[in-house]
Amino acid sequence: LIINKFHVDSNMNYLYRNGQYDEMFYIQKGEGELLTNFGSMNVNKGDYIVIPRGVIWKLIKDKPIKGLLLESKSPIQTPNKYRNKFGQLMEHSPYCERDIVVPKLGKPISGKVDLKVKIMNGFQNYTLNNHPFDLVGWDGYYYPWKININDFEPITGSIHQPPPVHQTFEGSGFVVCSFVSRLFDYHPDAIPSPYPHSNVDSDEVIFYSMGNFMSRNGIEEESITLHPAGITHGPHPGKYEGSIGKSKTEELAVMIDTFNPLKVADNKFDFEDSEYSLSWLKK
Repeated sequence: LIINKFHVDSNMNYLYRNGQYDEMFYIQKGEGELLTNFGSMNVNKGDYIVIPRGVIWKLIKDKPIKGLLLESKSPIQTPNKYRNKFGQLMEHSPYCERDIVVPKLGKPISGKVDLKVKIMNGFQNYTLNNHPFDLVGWDGYYYPWKININDFEPITGSIHQPPPVHQTFEGSGFVVCSFVSRLFDYHPDAIPSPYPHSNVDSDEVIFYSMGNFMSRNGIEEESITLHPAGITHGPHPGKYEGSIGKSKTEELAVMIDTFNPLKVADNKFDFEDSEYSLSWLKK
């Protein structure tokens, strides 16, 4: 699994196909259109867009787009626990098929076009004599699709619900969860803020999208935290006590739990907040 942040400041002048990974975008800001060989979809804030490997696509911005990108060696799919034996989403699922958007076909396009293909060791460039956006119809279970994080229906309870209730997608070796605006626990003795814990089975990455994050101090929009497996973490000082009596939270965040250790990429930019690990010592 590869996790990236991305910024789209200019439009693509070529088509793109990932030959190695399935892709999932989370759109933090911006608007545009995703053009694919299966048709086109509007791109809006809050969209999760799933693109199976091999799909040819091009992203056109109307406004600059920012977000999170996951590249997975396995398919990215709806969680098995939400599906019946026929593959349909069941009634207890936090979203349903009506929330899923698929591409709409337009008029076929003809002519030459450049195509960039991602392969294991880099990219291969092609010039196609015939434009691949020339389908007049398609069928089956292989296509790009999207769902908006605001269509995720939160599961709440009288006491604190564990992170699996927020699960939105799964792949081989990882899950993706959506923390959305929701009512807090309603038992009279409940403490809404999550308890300190150690993820002994997984590394935890959280992308903070918007709102007032109930368990964190000093977190800004588009911040990313990494809590490696086995490292105890939980509410910042004061957040635990401060959550008592609160009735709801207004927040959006995307969490990725991986069951293999993550490696932080080396780069020439200094993104890390060196004081983050010490923030539990401060009020």
